Amino acid sequence: MSIFKKRNRIIDSSDAALVMASLGGDRDAFCKIVARYQNLLCSLAYSSVGDLKHSEDIAQEAFIEAWKKLDTLNDPEKLKSWLCGILRFKASHFRRKEATQPVRGADELDELDEHASGHSAQVKVEDAAISAQEQALLWQALEKMPDTYREPLILFYREHRSVEYVASQLDLSEDTVKQRLSRGRKLLQKAMVTFVENTLAKSTQGAVFTLAVMAAITSISPPVKAAAMGAGAIKTGSLFKWASLVVVLAAFSGIVSSFFGVRAGFDQSRTQRERNSVIIYTALFFAITILYVVAMFGLKHMALNDVGNAGIYAAVSQLVVLGLVLSHIVLVIRMLRGMRKLRAEERIFNPQAFQGEADQIGAKQREYKSRFCLAGIPLLHFRFGMPEQGDKPVVGWIAGGDYAYGMLFAWGGVAIAPVSVGIISVGLISVGAVGTGLFGLGTIGIGVIGFGASAIGYKAYATFSALGWNSAFSGIGFSIANEAAIAPFAFAKHINNEQAGEMVNLTIMGQSYLWILAMIAILVIVPAVLHSNKVRQRMRKK
Repeated sequence: MSIFKKRNRIIDSSDAALVMASLGGDRDAFCKIVARYQNLLCSLAYSSVGDLKHSEDIAQEAFIEAWKKLDTLNDPEKLKSWLCGILRFKASHFRRKEATQPVRGADELDELDEHASGHSAQVKVEDAAISAQEQALLWQALEKMPDTYREPLILFYREHRSVEYVASQLDLSEDTVKQRLSRGRKLLQKAMVTFVENTLAKSTQGAVFTLAVMAAITSISPPVKAAAMGAGAIKTGSLFKWASLVVVLAAFSGIVSSFFGVRAGFDQSRTQRERNSVIIYTALFFAITILYVVAMFGLKHMALNDVGNAGIYAAVSQLVVLGLVLSHIVLVIRMLRGMRKLRAEERIFNPQAFQGEADQIGAKQREYKSRFCLAGIPLLHFRFGMPEQGDKPVVGWIAGGDYAYGMLFAWGGVAIAPVSVGIISVGLISVGAVGTGLFGLGTIGIGVIGFGASAIGYKAYATFSALGWNSAFSGIGFSIANEAAIAPFAFAKHINNEQAGEMVNLTIMGQSYLWILAMIAILVIVPAVLHSNKVRQRMRKK
């Protein structure tokens, strides 16, 4: 569930795939978008404002604006036309602003030359750039030409590209481009043709432009508000260290708990068959969880490569979640019943293994029940021995065992209490492989508010898949809701925009995220460690 995992590399480089990855906060994917369309946007900006430096500034502003508002792009397939629309708006705004400014004259050009001579290192890097005087002459040749002819002409000569390339960039037919290029050439004075062609060739963008845009967006949050739940909310170095520790603890709390559960199982076992049974059930739980993780990453990968059918993969992800829930319920019931049956058989066929005082049915070492009771219910009630045939569920204000019912807190295989922790847990606040309650947390969190690797609820917050009646958030996968959804693949009335962010309550979740992770880590790890140590102390065979 850790948000500090590295993002998947983009395999499909189509516009749609790059957009979806960028929505998930992948700056490398957006870098590919910049590299793909920087020359188009710079050329269109230059055709509009007639100044190479300002045209590049306008194009950079357009890409930065696109990064901020990428979540407003409804159709990722129309990325190019959307970028061009932003660029044209920026260029129009620049022209209106320039119209109110004093005319720039020869003094400004002299200042540019003095600035360049004083910075030889910069000149060395940009030795291919054309001079201010050349720019002025170039624009004199192009300024009076209509945009219809100027844009294809600039695109054609700037990179020595083909007619086919210009047609694809401007969404025109090749015949139309040929006609406009021909007309554009005729509009140029003969003496200027060679000069224009050679000068434009020097002005193409390279890696420096892309790096400038990437540097600008580094400090800007991704369009999908995923960063609100990530490291962006952490302001200081010391806090970041604590946050990292909490995230790691939460992510590995299940593994830590499983380790102590296996240790307790071995200490409770008396025969090789019982020890083998502990290993088998533990391996089955791990295998099912690994299959779930692999399936979720696989579905995301397929959705990235087949954006048009992303809805199908989102639906399949919910079937995977349902399969995980059912498998855990079936497996935990079979495990608890199977261990009782196995213990009864082993007492019959291997009686010599049960000669110790702690191995006798009803031995005080197997169970602890506090003398203090409230409303006839023990304050503390825990079972430390392996379940036996005829054992009843453990009941107490604070309870722990295979089946544990607590008035306040319960921990065990199946735990039911206001605050419950178990493989299957039910309560107001429940934490487990399947946590169900008002606030359900775990591998699968089910509740009014669900929080987990996958989540189902009125409001659902998840890593892989979220299914919410009102709103849903998924950090790296799918989210489905009636009203608002945020995810790389989101389905709702409001998707990946500011309104969706408000309905999902990302600001509140961002502030509470570390506390939730800390609570999960504490509730999962601490009872497992205490129970395992008590089992070892009471039941370990001497």
